[in-house]
Amino acid sequence: MNLNEILAKCDHTLLGQASTWADIKGICDDGMKYATASVCIPASFVKQAKEYVGDKLAICTVIGFPNGYATTAAKCFMTGDAVDNGADEIDMVINIGWAKEGKWDEITAEIAAIKKACKGKLLKVIIETCLLTDEEKIALCKCVSDSGADYIKTSTGFSTAGATFADVELFAKHVAPHVKIKAAGGISSIEDAEKFIALGASRLGTSRIVKIAKAMEAGKTAANDGSY
Repeated sequence: MNLNEILAKCDHTLLGQASTWADIKGICDDGMKYATASVCIPASFVKQAKEYVGDKLAICTVIGFPNGYATTAAKCFMTGDAVDNGADEIDMVINIGWAKEGKWDEITAEIAAIKKACKGKLLKVIIETCLLTDEEKIALCKCVSDSGADYIKTSTGFSTAGATFADVELFAKHVAPHVKIKAAGGISSIEDAEKFIALGASRLGTSRIVKIAKAMEAGKTAANDGSY
């Protein structure tokens, strides 16, 4: 798999609390230049970013992020607001406490309500695998499959660990055929990206692959300038 094919599966991500418009604009410029699947940014920048990129790039934002314990009504309102502001894709965090209590019906109903609030836009469901047992992960694969969501996603990148190969492999065995997989958090090399994709991930949440592309491009430029 070549680098451009990997970049096309990346949600180029910047979700730091201190992010400014200059930072977000830079992420958008990168996303357009390197043809990433989307940029994943804070909701407060969605309208400005969509006006900036137009139809050149998909805008993704996060809902209930990173802890997942906002009420369903609040998550639905935030989702609708984000879509109205131009978001093309929504990455929501489940109520992890509900998962620990085995409230699978409530989780499925919440995801379904948020999917409805997406008004036809893509919904990715973050289950925060590092906080769950394998049994809980398998139950959540069913919740996501039954809810009408488009993707199951490993991680926020803000908890104790990010994506693992084992979790993506587990998802691939237990989600319904219509549910795609997003690996996110800690994807730091081309080799990692290729393995996640080979195991079944259709999307990667990362900013590091673009940084690698930039470094490779800089190396080529230096070589072309006679610098070795």
